[in-house]
Amino acid sequence: MIDWTISLPDHVVVTGTASGLGSETARLLVSSGVHVYGVDTAEPEAELARSERFTEIRGSVTEPAVWDRVVHALRTAGPGDRELPSSVGFVGAAAVLDVGVLDQEDVTIWRKAWEINVLGNVIALQALLPLLTACEYGAVVAVSSINASFGEQQLAAYNSSKAALTGAIRTIALDYARRGVHINVLAPGPMRAGLFERHLASADDPAAFLADRQRRQPMGRVPGADEVAQAAAFLLSPAASAVFNTTLTADGGLTSSFDFREWAG
Repeated sequence: MIDWTISLPDHVVVTGTASGLGSETARLLVSSGVHVYGVDTAEPEAELARSERFTEIRGSVTEPAVWDRVVHALRTAGPGDRELPSSVGFVGAAAVLDVGVLDQEDVTIWRKAWEINVLGNVIALQALLPLLTACEYGAVVAVSSINASFGEQQLAAYNSSKAALTGAIRTIALDYARRGVHINVLAPGPMRAGLFERHLASADDPAAFLADRQRRQPMGRVPGADEVAQAAAFLLSPAASAVFNTTLTADGGLTSSFDFREWAG
């Protein structure tokens, strides 16, 4: 096969870098030469933390003070620590997922889902948009979910938050369309990463749960978070210049059919 390379922003802020898609995206970007600013309440994996191209910013995405630190780091990251970087990206991968049904859930579950999954991205963009509009190239990838458009049992709080995030980003993208910021939504399906693994672990029979999930995937398997990270990297790139204010679905074909069945023909 022939290799094809794409350009990426020099500096990218990634949330949720302690696990799952955030971790995989940060690892991919760092390996590609990008300087990554990882935001999470937990520490990143040791390999990532050791990289000279990774800056850990510990804290919650819902805290404005955390984003003050991110902005300061970016404002001193240009040539000679005096100028803004020429290109900046943002991947909002931080999210929480709690399994439950409404009459057995405390409202704090819903507040947490909306605080982190929705407002965490809103607060981030409020802080970053002045930099994204000022630099030569700015790109935003807000990580939503196919659950923003489809119901899934026991995930009402999570699904509602992802639907709200998608709606917010689609409008924010229009508001900044003429200011040079490239904004898109990435909608993964199930992937072998943190949130899916926790949902799997909560099942009465995890092995049967996983087998059922794999059977309904047209590819015959649940995609890895590293595969979805490749889609995030593409959306960050100027190579995706014709893809604006859209939702890129990265679910291994799960939502391409309402009733996928294996066919031996």
